[in-house]
Formats: sequence, structure tokens, C-alpha cells
Amino acid sequence: MSWPFLAVFFSGWLYIDAAYRGTNWQQWVFRPVTMLLLLLWACQAPNLEASGYLIIAGLLTALLSDAIRMLPSKYLLFSFITLFLSYLLYTISFALHMGFSFFFPLPLILLAVGIAVILVVWTRLDNMRWRIIDSFIMALLMVWVAGEQYFALGNENRFSIMAGAGLLLLAHCINIIDRYRFPFNLSKAIVAACGFIGHFLIIRSLFL
Repeated sequence: MSWPFLAVFFSGWLYIDAAYRGTNWQQWVFRPVTMLLLLLWACQAPNLEASGYLIIAGLLTALLSDAIRMLPSKYLLFSFITLFLSYLLYTISFALHMGFSFFFPLPLILLAVGIAVILVVWTRLDNMRWRIIDSFIMALLMVWVAGEQYFALGNENRFSIMAGAGLLLLAHCINIIDRYRFPFNLSKAIVAACGFIGHFLIIRSLFL
């Protein structure tokens, strides 16, 4: 096993364990540490091109979003803004090497997922409703572009990107459902696990 995998695995596991047990100081330490380890690994990718730098910028923006989310709730708006920018940077990166073919079931599946999640949380959203919705739509677009790339090219690089983007979308769905409709104890740990693995798979694509 490579050191990036081991470092991210152990740091991420310590955060997930803290999220499950509610140990606040451990969460404050190991979430940014895990993201910084991912960022350090991404910067070591060989032969970085524009798409690689955009992935690094997206990860850095996601790190900023995580840091803001750990602040008091009055700063939550800025967290959603930076999360939107992170998804946007990832989407642009995925689209740069566009070998695009239209795989018809994919947008239908994502549309159904989007409608279902929005219907579940819509009546509970507060005055940040449209900021929450636009970041969610951006996550759906990110997965769509990543998925179309995979179905067009069908290689391991694109599969890693599609799987990573899908996990980030899953983390986002669970996060907003937990926050605005059905809170449950394991949500923070599940969101963290999906988020860390999602970013890891996207960065892994830089080495393939």
C-alpha cells in the first residue's frame, strides 16, 4: 500500500471515529489534517496539466468549505458558496478532456435523484434555500459530466473520477437530508467517509 493511502486512511478513520463518538477536539484536528494530506498528495502528481491544477483548486476550495462549516452556523452560507465553487472547479476539470457521448439513462437517473432529494427537504429549507439548491444542482452536474466521460472513454482514470464524484454527491445528499429533514447519529461519520473517499478517488485519477 502507498503512503498517501495509509496516511489518508488513518487520519480519516480518526475523524470518522470522532464524528461517531462525538469527540469534538478530535474532529477539529483530523478533518483538516485529512484534507491537507489529500492536497499534499495531489500536488505530487506527475505531469500536471490544467485539469490537474483545477482538481487541486477544487480540493483546496473544499478544504476551505470544511473549515467554514466548523465555525458557528452564521457562517454556513459561505460554506455552501465555497462548496459550489469546489464542485464547479471539479466539473470544469472533468470536462477539459471531453470525449463526450450521451448516455441517456444517466441524466434521467440524476434528475430523479435530484427531484427526490429536493422534495424531501424543500419545506424545511431556511432563507438559504437557493444557495443550498444551487450547490446541490452543481453536484449533480459534476456527476453527470464525470459519468459521461466514463461512458465515452471507459478507462480506469475516468472510472475513478466518476466513482469519486458519485461519492461526493452521496455525501452532499446525506448532509442536507440530515440537516434539514431526518437527522440521525451516524450522518456525520457517513458524510465524512463518502467525502474523503470521493476526494481520494478523484486525486487518484491524476496518477493513472
